[in-house]
Amino acid sequence: MTQFTISTAAALMAATSAFAQVETRTVQFENEGAMLSGTLYLPEGHDGSALPTVVVTGAWTSVEEQMPSVYAREMVERGFAAFTFDFRGWGKSGDLPKAVRFVESPAAKTSDIRAAFDYVRTLPEVDPARLNGLGICASAGYMVDAVAGNAQVDRIGLVAPWLQNAALVEAVYGGPEGVNGLISLSRSAEAEGGQIIPAAGPEGAEGVLMPIGGYYFEADRGAVPAYDNKWNNAGWEGWLTYHPANHAERLTQPLAIVHSEAAAIPQGVRDFLAGFTGEATLKMLEDVTQFDFYDNPEDVTRAADAMAAHFSQ
Repeated sequence: MTQFTISTAAALMAATSAFAQVETRTVQFENEGAMLSGTLYLPEGHDGSALPTVVVTGAWTSVEEQMPSVYAREMVERGFAAFTFDFRGWGKSGDLPKAVRFVESPAAKTSDIRAAFDYVRTLPEVDPARLNGLGICASAGYMVDAVAGNAQVDRIGLVAPWLQNAALVEAVYGGPEGVNGLISLSRSAEAEGGQIIPAAGPEGAEGVLMPIGGYYFEADRGAVPAYDNKWNNAGWEGWLTYHPANHAERLTQPLAIVHSEAAAIPQGVRDFLAGFTGEATLKMLEDVTQFDFYDNPEDVTRAADAMAAHFSQ
């Protein structure tokens, strides 16, 4: 594994990115009987030629207008087309089976990413030979699983990846007792047809998935009008038993990761890379929190520069 360096070409793109303008086009595509809503990002006034393209996915409970849109625009400013979308059961996209919504389903989200790659490569503005994936936070694992074995995808990048295994799940969610309690809650909620609670709330709020304030709760950050701000407790079992830190051997594409010891579960990155045998680059930023990676301009710029350098190779 090597440390990341930004190429001269990528540095030049970053230096001129402030002058780039972005145009968007809303599209729809289908997966497993549901219609998904997505957005194609292009340089303003683009002539229609095929561009290297990045499919961008975001954190758990997120919609495309949050951190996916931020990084999509950053990619366009660096010479790429970009594509974001809402997963099934979230935002503007259709439901999961049985009209279920707001379930954090790794299997469904991985399937949706595969469908997004299949769809976007058919667009005339997309160069199918230069198709890349960028996963942020929880969707990093989904992106790894969606890209693994997919020869259509050239490279993969992960920003602030949440890559958990059984040990990290127990460390985060209250040990074996806490995990088992949440799995029991999940099964009860599923039997009831779902149990919806707020996803985000102020620090210390009760009955909320993330009672920590910050990004998801602040209107000028992640609490955008499109954000569902909902969580279905039926999703706990699928999430807690999902261990993408163990999935490194599935991946063959060149990989770049940007993370920080101050962000969420950096041990997951170490565990993942310990099992990865391919080409990998790692950039660890100092004192950058998980939420900083979502929208803090300086930190987003550094992460986007590293991703653009990787995808330009």
